[in-house]
Amino acid sequence: MRILGIETSCDETGIAIYDDGQGDLPEGIVAHRLYSQIAVHADYGGVVPELASRDHVRKTIPLIKEVLADANLTPADLDGVAYTAGPGLVGALLVGCSIGRSLAYGWDLPAVPVHHMEGHLLAPMLEENVPEFPFVALLVSGGHTMLVRVDGIGHYELLGESVDDAAGEAFDKTAKLLGLDYPGGPVLAKIAESGRKGRYKFPRPMTDKPGLDFSFSGLKTSAANTIRKEDKEELTPEQKAQMQADIAYAFQEAVVDTLAIKCKRALKQCDLNRLVIAGGVSANTALREKLAEITKKLGGEVFYPRPEFCTDNGAMIAYAGLQRLKAGVDTDLTFKATPRWPLDTLEPI
Repeated sequence: MRILGIETSCDETGIAIYDDGQGDLPEGIVAHRLYSQIAVHADYGGVVPELASRDHVRKTIPLIKEVLADANLTPADLDGVAYTAGPGLVGALLVGCSIGRSLAYGWDLPAVPVHHMEGHLLAPMLEENVPEFPFVALLVSGGHTMLVRVDGIGHYELLGESVDDAAGEAFDKTAKLLGLDYPGGPVLAKIAESGRKGRYKFPRPMTDKPGLDFSFSGLKTSAANTIRKEDKEELTPEQKAQMQADIAYAFQEAVVDTLAIKCKRALKQCDLNRLVIAGGVSANTALREKLAEITKKLGGEVFYPRPEFCTDNGAMIAYAGLQRLKAGVDTDLTFKATPRWPLDTLEPI
């Protein structure tokens, strides 16, 4: 079976075709394209929902045509259309939902609504080294931070989640306080590489309490207070750049330590040693190294997608959609976008 995946949940338009390898093509991604709206939102320092929706309208159909051309396929070669139905920005979701469902209707194919976070959770399945069930997954991005026990596709148990800011959101907000360019999270991680350990110390929130929930608002406030204090000092450009790098290092270290402590706790609680990390923040090198160290000590392994599939993308939606299609999932013409959609409410397959 071969499926088209459409991702339009926020500020990236992702299109991909995935094949299960049962026909004339090997299993895997046949073709994929990704368009990022960074330039659209840069002047505003964050995503503007209306602009995001309009850009998805402009880009989705052309990208679908490009992916079909790249794969040398026609709609007649497809077995289904998958699209992100939620969670996300409702306007952006509606673009993908309406286009995906309309194409499926016009091409006489089943349409499969996909949960955005299930797509991220299954993204490591796109790689050669695939984790076996069961495992613990850390889904960490600008909009979500959660720990999930995964016993199979759709068999999800929410272990803990952020009670306020997601980790990626905290990265972006702290980067903005430092005056870094949008999107700030990756820029902060980059300058942290030249930061010095020990100059600043930030809290590891909620790690001294039992449980697996997260909170990053206090950490962000601590970083903000430090930045305001340092901005009052008379610094040369070189001194200011080093100060920013040192704060970035300390902030990243605090986030990574917090996530690692909770991941270790979750693995022990579930008596497992396989850990999956996915979502935009899973591309962070410091986080990957820390979690690899933890899982190795537990006799296990950490799995993650390649960097291009850590952020929102069509390939993860195509893969998740194909698994759902094989289980008989498709939707009628009364599709809907679901901006809030708990992961643990999905039907197991």
